[in-house]
Amino acid sequence: MKKKTISLFRRIIKSIAPPPQITVSQWAEQNRVLSSESSAEPGKWSNDRAPYQVDIMDSVNDPLIEKIVMMTCSQAGKNEIINNIIGYFIDIDPCPMMLIEPTLELAEDYSKRRLDPLFRDTKVLREKIADKKSRTSNNTILNKVFPGGSLSLVGANSPSGLASKPIRILIGDEIGRFPVSAGDEGDPLGLGEKRTITFFNRKKIFVSTPGIKDVCRIEEEYLGGTQEKWCKKCPDCGSYEYINIHGIKFDYTKDEKGNYKVWNIVYKCSHCGAEFDEFDWNNTEGKYIADNPSAEKVRSFHVNAFVSPWWRWEDIVVTWLKDKKDPEKHKVVKNTIFGEPWEEEGEFESEDILLERREKYPAELPEGVLILTAAVDVQDDRLEYEVVGYGKGEETWGIEKGLIMGAPDSKETWQLLSDKLDTVYHFENGIGLKISCTCVDSGGHFTGEVYKFCKRNEHRRIFAIKGMGGSGYPLLYKLYRSKEENAAVFILGVDTGKAKIMGRLKIKEPGAGYCHYPDDDSRGYDRIYFKGLISEKLVRRKQRGQIRLIWEKVAAATKRNEPLDLRNYAQAAFEILNPNLEEVEKRLQNAAILGVKALNLAPKKPQRKRGVVKRSDEI
Repeated sequence: MKKKTISLFRRIIKSIAPPPQITVSQWAEQNRVLSSESSAEPGKWSNDRAPYQVDIMDSVNDPLIEKIVMMTCSQAGKNEIINNIIGYFIDIDPCPMMLIEPTLELAEDYSKRRLDPLFRDTKVLREKIADKKSRTSNNTILNKVFPGGSLSLVGANSPSGLASKPIRILIGDEIGRFPVSAGDEGDPLGLGEKRTITFFNRKKIFVSTPGIKDVCRIEEEYLGGTQEKWCKKCPDCGSYEYINIHGIKFDYTKDEKGNYKVWNIVYKCSHCGAEFDEFDWNNTEGKYIADNPSAEKVRSFHVNAFVSPWWRWEDIVVTWLKDKKDPEKHKVVKNTIFGEPWEEEGEFESEDILLERREKYPAELPEGVLILTAAVDVQDDRLEYEVVGYGKGEETWGIEKGLIMGAPDSKETWQLLSDKLDTVYHFENGIGLKISCTCVDSGGHFTGEVYKFCKRNEHRRIFAIKGMGGSGYPLLYKLYRSKEENAAVFILGVDTGKAKIMGRLKIKEPGAGYCHYPDDDSRGYDRIYFKGLISEKLVRRKQRGQIRLIWEKVAAATKRNEPLDLRNYAQAAFEILNPNLEEVEKRLQNAAILGVKALNLAPKKPQRKRGVVKRSDEI
């Protein structure tokens, strides 16, 4: 009885004793083993591999800090930082924790791909997390129970997971991709933060690559903290430099295929002017320098790819050179490589800019067109359509914009559309192309008629679409079939498509992404068309407590936006096809040799899996 009492008191004392004096980074150095499934460098953890991670991790141990924010590039090791924090609290300071991912599916994926190997390969955690295959185990995919605490994994889109018991440690992963609201409950990050209120020693860790400037959630959190950038000591003068693309100097060449070769890559110190290469800078010490050191309770960190050991400067520079002229691709570079928010340019001042850019086509189809797609917008008294040519790098050519007057509940109207979609358009050499895929808007007053027409013509790759607003959804979001007609219906993330179009309209030189238009009003590309094409802009609006970018009409409500919608639908048709343009070009060349009159260069019909479009590369 005496032994049992002593044992009981020992357990009580252990449970209320303060955690050992060890930081997260020290714990990782002593215990972590990186798994081959989740790391390109499996084996024992070393803080020396990426020294900028140490301060981020150890901020968790600072009693004066409540929130830690990481705005980083991709491949900076943020997932391993999260894993080290989770492992530390399971082993050293057990308590209730929550990890929020953008969706429930991503939460499940994180559990399987990141946490299972973490628990399996780190001995001190393997001893505390029960085998989930055990019948008595409390270890499930979304809930991990251990002595003294638990870890819940939830999706930001799942209100039920965010409205449960109190938690002390809240981790938000890729918060820039969180929805505005978890169902009808409101801001998912705010819901998670409310769960920590009862703990005086709460910690909130938010990480993400950034998105669009002024509306990006991780930027907002970063600016509310110390705003610390990882800087490297100049090998010459000893000053500390935030290494970024503006100080990078290099020589390069570009071949006929657009491939870049770079060499003599150096960074020029802004203080002394000395130039050193990647390896010289990497071999110097680094430290964080804060732009807002007076911030209380929040440490915020920024890391870009130039200081990440998993990026080579040559790869960064080549990617930047290739993508800087295409706003859509440059945005990805800035977000995921430079780790900086993307600043949207202003809207077009007027349609004159695009009108002046029109050009003479030598034939119906200019050289460079490889695939034709079409788009149809359904109005109460007419059908509006556009035929668009696509070439390499998604360079586009407007081919024809027109109207088919007639009520959409009339068979004659749909027959006229069918005839138009059968048109063969010709190159200067006489070879003709047919339209390979068409998207027809079904969101108006004639949904049933659209479904019936598209169902009858699915063999011609004529598909119904419905637009869905909201940021973060890909242009091709979902594919389902209508109940009565069994017609294929594609749900489009139209905001993503509009951003892509506006970005490409700003490309000033022919090449990848550039938009060509014919200098011929009879083809439909007149002033009215271009007014409609630039009829919307992104504006900042507050939704459920968060600032969001929303597409709205530029000026008068009478401005028609059908040209913008049509180009969006034509892009969706191209993405449904997802053609191998190299193979298409070969077939066109063979057709010219063989004297083939007309070609339909569409690939096999799109595949689908679990309701999400899976596109084929076959021709």
